[in-house]
Amino acid sequence: MLIRLAGLVTIEPDGTAPQHLSSAQAQVAFARLVLERSGGTSRDQLADTVWPDGLPDTWASALRSVVSRVRTFVGSPADRPDVTPLVAQGGRYLLHLPAEALVDVECAEEAATEAAEAFTNGSYGVAQKLAAAAVSHLRGSFLPAHEGEWVNSTRERLDELRLSALETASLASSALGDEHHALRYAEEAVRRAPFRESAYRCRMAAHRTAGNRAEALRTYQQLREVLAEELGIDPAPESEAAYLELLRTPDPRRRPEPRAVTQLDPVLMGMFEAPYPRPAAPRPLAPRRRVA
Repeated sequence: MLIRLAGLVTIEPDGTAPQHLSSAQAQVAFARLVLERSGGTSRDQLADTVWPDGLPDTWASALRSVVSRVRTFVGSPADRPDVTPLVAQGGRYLLHLPAEALVDVECAEEAATEAAEAFTNGSYGVAQKLAAAAVSHLRGSFLPAHEGEWVNSTRERLDELRLSALETASLASSALGDEHHALRYAEEAVRRAPFRESAYRCRMAAHRTAGNRAEALRTYQQLREVLAEELGIDPAPESEAAYLELLRTPDPRRRPEPRAVTQLDPVLMGMFEAPYPRPAAPRPLAPRRRVA
């Protein structure tokens, strides 16, 4: 069983068609119950998540109705029809899922963490595969139609996880000489976070891998202009170091031969703050005055 919380909220039982949860209130309740299933969710917390702008007068009965929809959506195990998947106990709701159940955002978090470790250890092919898997699990946004403190904080955490995975995938692809995927991952990271310097550094590394020093330098200039115009600041020392390293590197006479390229999910468009390869630490450019 696979539970998807990024994008359309669904349960995909093994061997059968996906089941969609249409109720907006049930979607957000289901998501929190899934992610907090180890310890359960208090009734008050669940109500605040479902109605972040204020509880209705009859919120207790309304919450029971929402919980009933979630309980019906999850259903009982086929081999244990007497088991109730969602129970109320001590003022908390506890969701019981089969031991083999997978949750997309949890799979993404695990894959992204392992990808970062693999990259650190120099296992670039493994890092590329794992980071690509993390991005694939997070193709959709987390509960995009919902707002509220819990939803927003979870969405921000997953957005950051996606960006980190995109950067890891790009840097690992550059290390493998896979310029095509290196650039696609970096471009997607820049598109999603246009002020994120590490994403621009990934794009610089991707162009450098492709033997296109001019585009790598142009990427830095774009970063410098965006930060100056929108935020009134200069690039960070890490970005300036990557730029100066490019200036010291002569144009290659030929494009590098790519190493073995991992087959990646074709839908992907593209964790480290430092670029690949890690540049030396030269004297930074004279900075503009930063704006508080």
